[in-house]
Amino acid sequence: QVQLVESGGGSVQTGGSLRISCRASEFIWRRYCLAWFRQAPGKEREGVVGFDNDLDSSYADSVKGRFFISKDTAKNTVYLEMNSLTSEDTAVYYCAVRPFKWPCNNDWDKNDEYNYWGQGTQVTVSS
Repeated sequence: QVQLVESGGGSVQTGGSLRISCRASEFIWRRYCLAWFRQAPGKEREGVVGFDNDLDSSYADSVKGRFFISKDTAKNTVYLEMNSLTSEDTAVYYCAVRPFKWPCNNDWDKNDEYNYWGQGTQVTVSS
């Protein structure tokens, strides 16, 4: 089964930027729908962005225009570029995949739809 490993989390000041990564243990392109989720302290895990191999994506309203996804196909890695960060973005960020079923933006933000998850990476935004 595919394994996912997030990295790149850390502490950043309000208004700053951070890029986190998710590397898969196997070839994932055109085999899975992908997503980034996050879970803040005391809150439920929520979808940040869902996307497919072509980076056709759906973003949560709270991050539209600030967060962007990219990929490195050769490295089986996807990235989440986060800009204009606020304390509301403080959370553990997870990447997740589910077997490909077109279109990937159907139910992209439903936790239960995803079969494989990474261990998460902490992002802390402070003033």
